[in-house]
Amino acid sequence: MTEATAPCAKPAFLTLPRAAQYLGISPNTLYVWRHRRQGPPSFRMGGRVMYRISALNEWVATQERSDSRSNPALNPLTQKRTRRTSRARR
Repeated sequence: MTEATAPCAKPAFLTLPRAAQYLGISPNTLYVWRHRRQGPPSFRMGGRVMYRISALNEWVATQERSDSRSNPALNPLTQKRTRRTSRARR
């Protein structure tokens, strides 16, 4: 294949604004999550904050697994009922 006919490779990394667009959230939200160390993993490359697309996909999958609305194993309505223990009366 020559360079003229070579297919364009998909980017492996996204800048913060593009990562926010990819996730469907505002750049400000992603910035705040990064500042609080809550969101998807990121790193600096050449002074710019970058996100690996595979890490974004993995982070989203982790969020889905940890949410009781999308993970039946975590749904409190399907859990076995437990008895409350009564406190000792004074």
